[in-house]
Amino acid sequence: MSDLKTQFEQAQKDVRKLTKKPSNDDLLALYSLFKQGSDGDVKGSRPGMLNVVDRAKFDAWAKLKGTKAEAAQKQYIAKVQELVKKLG
Repeated sequence: MSDLKTQFEQAQKDVRKLTKKPSNDDLLALYSLFKQGSDGDVKGSRPGMLNVVDRAKFDAWAKLKGTKAEAAQKQYIAKVQELVKKLG
Protein backbone atom coordinates (compact mmCIF):
# COMPACT_ATOMS: atom_id res chain seq x y z
CA MET A 1 0.00 0.00 0.00
CA SER A 2 1.42 3.34 -0.99
CA ASP A 3 2.22 5.96 1.61
CA LEU A 4 -0.20 8.46 0.01
CA LYS A 5 -3.02 5.91 0.01
CA THR A 6 -2.37 5.18 3.68
CA GLN A 7 -2.42 8.88 4.54
CA PHE A 8 -5.62 9.38 2.49
CA GLU A 9 -7.34 6.55 4.35
CA GLN A 10 -6.14 7.87 7.71
CA ALA A 11 -7.45 11.34 6.85
CA GLN A 12 -10.87 9.78 6.16
CA LYS A 13 -10.82 8.32 9.66
CA ASP A 14 -9.53 11.53 11.24
CA VAL A 15 -12.25 13.70 9.71
CA ARG A 16 -14.93 11.56 11.37
CA LYS A 17 -13.37 12.30 14.78
CA LEU A 18 -13.73 16.09 14.59
CA THR A 19 -15.32 17.44 17.76
CA LYS A 20 -17.05 20.33 15.95
CA LYS A 21 -18.87 20.39 12.62
CA PRO A 22 -16.93 22.09 9.80
CA SER A 23 -18.48 25.00 7.91
CA ASN A 24 -20.50 24.30 4.77
CA ASP A 25 -17.60 25.58 2.64
CA ASP A 26 -15.21 23.21 4.39
CA LEU A 27 -17.65 20.32 3.97
CA LEU A 28 -17.96 21.04 0.24
CA ALA A 29 -14.17 21.20 -0.07
CA LEU A 30 -13.79 17.88 1.74
CA TYR A 31 -16.48 16.26 -0.41
CA SER A 32 -15.10 17.49 -3.71
CA LEU A 33 -11.48 16.62 -2.88
CA PHE A 34 -12.50 13.17 -1.66
CA LYS A 35 -14.56 12.46 -4.78
CA GLN A 36 -11.85 13.74 -7.12
CA GLY A 37 -9.20 11.75 -5.24
CA SER A 38 -11.19 8.52 -5.28
CA ASP A 39 -13.45 8.67 -8.36
CA GLY A 40 -11.74 11.14 -10.70
CA ASP A 41 -13.60 13.75 -12.74
CA VAL A 42 -17.28 14.43 -12.07
CA LYS A 43 -19.74 12.20 -13.89
CA GLY A 44 -23.44 12.48 -14.68
CA SER A 45 -25.61 15.48 -15.17
CA ARG A 46 -25.95 18.47 -12.89
CA PRO A 47 -28.86 18.15 -10.42
CA GLY A 48 -31.86 20.43 -10.85
CA MET A 49 -32.31 23.83 -9.20
CA LEU A 50 -34.57 22.48 -6.47
CA ASN A 51 -31.96 19.98 -5.33
CA VAL A 52 -29.74 22.62 -3.74
CA VAL A 53 -27.42 20.37 -1.70
CA ASP A 54 -26.63 17.89 -4.47
CA ARG A 55 -26.21 20.74 -6.94
CA ALA A 56 -23.68 22.46 -4.67
CA LYS A 57 -21.78 19.19 -4.21
CA PHE A 58 -21.78 18.57 -7.98
CA ASP A 59 -20.54 22.12 -8.70
CA ALA A 60 -17.76 21.87 -6.09
CA TRP A 61 -16.59 18.58 -7.57
CA ALA A 62 -16.86 19.90 -11.16
CA LYS A 63 -14.47 22.77 -10.27
CA LEU A 64 -11.75 20.16 -9.72
CA LYS A 65 -12.13 18.61 -13.18
CA GLY A 66 -8.73 17.70 -14.56
CA THR A 67 -7.05 17.55 -11.15
CA LYS A 68 -5.02 14.37 -10.80
CA ALA A 69 -6.19 11.93 -8.13
CA GLU A 70 -2.89 12.13 -6.25
CA ALA A 71 -3.05 15.94 -6.11
CA ALA A 72 -6.64 15.83 -4.84
CA GLN A 73 -5.69 13.26 -2.21
CA LYS A 74 -2.82 15.46 -0.99
CA GLN A 75 -5.16 18.47 -0.81
CA TYR A 76 -7.75 16.39 1.07
CA ILE A 77 -5.13 15.27 3.60
CA ALA A 78 -3.98 18.88 4.10
CA LYS A 79 -7.58 20.08 4.52
CA VAL A 80 -8.30 17.41 7.13
CA GLN A 81 -5.12 18.30 9.02
CA GLU A 82 -6.14 21.98 8.94
CA LEU A 83 -9.61 21.14 10.30
CA VAL A 84 -8.21 18.87 13.03
CA LYS A 85 -6.05 21.76 14.26
CA LYS A 86 -8.92 24.27 13.99
CA LEU A 87 -11.84 22.17 15.24
CA GLY A 88 -10.21 19.44 17.28
